[in-house]
Amino acid sequence: MKRTHLPLNALRVFDAAARHLSFTRAADELAVTPAAVGQQIRALEDLLGVVLFRRTSKGLELTEEAAAGLEPLRTGFLHFEDAVRAMQAGQASHVFTIAAPRDVLATWLAPRLAAYRAAHPDVRYALVDAENADFTEANLDLAIRWTEGPGDLEGVALGAARRVTVGEGPWIAWPGDPEPGGEGAEEPPVHVADAGLALSAAAAGLGRARVPELLARAWHEAGRIAALGQAEDCRRGYWLVAPPPQWRQKKVKALVAALSL
Repeated sequence: MKRTHLPLNALRVFDAAARHLSFTRAADELAVTPAAVGQQIRALEDLLGVVLFRRTSKGLELTEEAAAGLEPLRTGFLHFEDAVRAMQAGQASHVFTIAAPRDVLATWLAPRLAAYRAAHPDVRYALVDAENADFTEANLDLAIRWTEGPGDLEGVALGAARRVTVGEGPWIAWPGDPEPGGEGAEEPPVHVADAGLALSAAAAGLGRARVPELLARAWHEAGRIAALGQAEDCRRGYWLVAPPPQWRQKKVKALVAALSL
């Protein structure tokens, strides 16, 4: 069914003028001029085909037609406010659903989420172990991805796009660095599933691996690896990303600011 066009701005002006029974006081509330209030009321009267106010010796009075519609109008505005609050409920929520590769979650993200929650005790997390989780299907707020940039999403880089070599001996390969010795080089004797496992293998003496500097520094600071090799630039880095609607939420902005320090 086709809905009737509602002149919402004029109806808000009418509501204010009806409460105050004064165009001047209504103008003060709405931060406009009394003339602008009068124009909106006249335009609404023309649209509805009824007179809404009469001027008497005692001041401004509502007509019977105006009084008949005032209570349903105010009920409608209350419903509008309820609808806005319902739509904002997700933004006001303190629950974050975040997807991240397991190695990033365990080594880098978890300690920072713990620090954020210590400062904001009402925060709750739902953490998803996934490199490329779908935002719609997983109902995500944020994701961390090893990528060249945010692409079609909004995002911020988590540090520079650099990698470092850790460990000694033969190369350790992982999906982010499948041919560490270069094309045509001898097949690495160790292959692992992610950068975290590459770090673990290198720390255990199985060889050397080129891994994201972000993770390697976290391991080094925790005392899990003794030394870091020279950092080198690379095409990919870790990015904190989200679609624009999620990225604009106040709760997401606050967490992004904390994680990207």
